[in-house]
Amino acid sequence: MSEDNMSERTMRAVTVREFGGPEVLTVEEVVRPEPLPTEVLVRVHAAGVNPVDWKTREGQGMAGLQTFPLTLGWDVSGVVEEVGFGVTTLAPGDEVYGMPWFPRAANAYAEYVTAPARQWARKPATIDHTHAAAVPLAALTAWQTVVDTARVQAGQRVLVTAAAGGVGHFAVQFARHLGAHVIAVASDARHRWLKELGADETIDYTTTRFEDVAHDVDVVIDLVGDAHDRTSTRSLKVLRPGGLLVAVPAGVSPELAQAAEAAGVRVTPYLVEPDGAALATIAGLIDAGEVDVEVEETFPLERAGTAHTRVEAGRTRGKIVLTIAD
Repeated sequence: MSEDNMSERTMRAVTVREFGGPEVLTVEEVVRPEPLPTEVLVRVHAAGVNPVDWKTREGQGMAGLQTFPLTLGWDVSGVVEEVGFGVTTLAPGDEVYGMPWFPRAANAYAEYVTAPARQWARKPATIDHTHAAAVPLAALTAWQTVVDTARVQAGQRVLVTAAAGGVGHFAVQFARHLGAHVIAVASDARHRWLKELGADETIDYTTTRFEDVAHDVDVVIDLVGDAHDRTSTRSLKVLRPGGLLVAVPAGVSPELAQAAEAAGVRVTPYLVEPDGAALATIAGLIDAGEVDVEVEETFPLERAGTAHTRVEAGRTRGKIVLTIAD
């Protein structure tokens, strides 16, 4: 086989052969995937980095659903290269973005990915691939918690923890878009920006216990969890009777469920799902100027380990993104 044919059939991908620290992320030459019927092959221009990525790399997160060798990542923005039999909604050359396959492996830290056509949506036209790659997992998590799970209504009071992060900055904007009164919990340095995104109130968690100042809240979108300072359990105290806590990172422990019942409030776990239709709606909001996308820093594929270290520190403003193609 000629070298040209070889290059057409292979690609660069960040490969994990054992669970561990950032050093287990290595770029290798691997076989390029081919689309099955109803799938598309997408040339990846950028891939978002999320907390579930480093948790899975360590053997937590979605590790139980993966097999080695593993390529991490679920956020993709790129261009359709090829379509499988039966695909009528997309064509080669279309710019798309998506969160395919989650929680199974999507292999986003690579030059090409394949996934069902309807797990993609057309990329927002007003932002580049780097910003579009920051959207799918975080924005779908925010959309599905705020809109589908909590069914937030105009006039309701919504509190968001870790409001300056990837999911949080979208949750603030979606709740505001629905007409809610939004209370954002984040460090003081992020408050001015969160107000610009639509937060009505801000609470600095480094100086103030949010349960001491927030009250009569209809919905808490908790993006921290009980593993850190019992944040989910503390969130129960701010809810009105019958209010809802959506516990995103770690779900609902028996202890949390019992505490919610004793407090007369509701609590639910949540896990994001691929949703091309919701991504199309979100793209419309971005293109209309209703929703901003924040990317704090970008790294090339070869520095995926550094990107993981940044996300793992938990202090990012918006998202960290890997840039893969021009």
